[in-house]
Amino acid sequence: MAFAKDQWTRAVAQPDGSIKRERNDTRWGRGKRWLGVWTDPNGQERSKAFDTKTEAMRYASGKETDRDRGDYLDPNAGKVRLAEVWERWIKSRTIDPSSEIQYESKWRLHVGPTFGKRMVKSILPSEIAVWLTQLIETYGPSTARSAFLVLNGCLELATADELIKRNPARSRTVKKPARRFSKVVAWSDDTVERIIAAHPGRYRLAPTVGSAAGLRQGEIFGLSVEDFDFDEMVIRVRRQVKRLGKEWVFALPKNDKEREVPLPPRLAGLAKEHLETFGTTLISMPWERVDGDLQEHELLFAWSDGRALHADLYNLLVWKPAISAAGVIPPPERDARGRRRYKSDNTTGMHALRHYYASVTLSDGINIKELSEYLGHHDPGFTLQMYTHMLPSSHERARQAVDRRLARLDLRLTEQRRSRLQIGPEYEPPDNGPSLL
Repeated sequence: MAFAKDQWTRAVAQPDGSIKRERNDTRWGRGKRWLGVWTDPNGQERSKAFDTKTEAMRYASGKETDRDRGDYLDPNAGKVRLAEVWERWIKSRTIDPSSEIQYESKWRLHVGPTFGKRMVKSILPSEIAVWLTQLIETYGPSTARSAFLVLNGCLELATADELIKRNPARSRTVKKPARRFSKVVAWSDDTVERIIAAHPGRYRLAPTVGSAAGLRQGEIFGLSVEDFDFDEMVIRVRRQVKRLGKEWVFALPKNDKEREVPLPPRLAGLAKEHLETFGTTLISMPWERVDGDLQEHELLFAWSDGRALHADLYNLLVWKPAISAAGVIPPPERDARGRRRYKSDNTTGMHALRHYYASVTLSDGINIKELSEYLGHHDPGFTLQMYTHMLPSSHERARQAVDRRLARLDLRLTEQRRSRLQIGPEYEPPDNGPSLL
């Protein structure tokens, strides 16, 4: 049973056997006077100090009510620092090494410096909202979303471990940064043809696969001869060449999802020509982790010295010179050390070939769900948001569909009028305008 205890007085036995509370000189006037006392779920007596007896009783009674409801929260639990929760949270994640590197970066650069030393119970929704606003203004919505994912994950774990009763990041005050899609503009057929033609023969099939099958750059670099099924006419996307810090590994495609992509007959022919001309290169790399098991694959693309293609070097030596020759970006300039420097941005990377693939397939009637599967997106809704503006106009189809329906309704109403008037089928309604509109 909850009760309040006066710390400034003590119980003294009187000669007649009664108990009287007398002033405790060692405690009188020092600290908070009243202790709210209750019993926790383990049967242990717990207490907390307050200035008034009313406050102490209210708090202690509330703790016992929470205990009986199963909502009890240790009042000292929230004193744990968020940095301690972060260590538990990152170890609890089942994620690939690349994602782990990203999470650690967001904690080190953005979450830890602001909230790492704070007690979890002291973190307020308003503070998170201000922090997010500053991140968006300084680094943009993408970084803010990633940093929020880490903070929210830590606070969710703190809530699950009953360190705090509610996750402040889930408050209505906190607006999670929305994913913003800039309007994707697909390159023209002529532009893609010029880019492919500007590639050296050994690598010309790479942008062709990107534009005709929609694979990501790392997936193209990881293509093996056994991934081409010329009987079923599909490409089985089963791996990518992926960067982990300064190292490169084989890994599952993004979202850890293998997939099949239709293999157009012309692309199949070009792939066979490539294999006959350049053959394959046996490449060995770790699987998923730098210290992972080594895997060997007969890759379609490699440097002439037998090394695997990596995005950084390929972009510098092959991709940027090709898109410059195609007129997508200006010719390079020389820096102080005589090195070529290209002016490019995130719209001119090899990823743009996926947008071209999407525009071609959508214009020919491929639906969003199918396109999402071919591109390896995690959700068709994501594909729809990104490419909705590329969908063919449905205005004419809508006009024709509604017109056909109105024609059927008009015919049905005409038949009903004939039936009511018992007029033969030779009857024609008066020509005084449409009968429905």
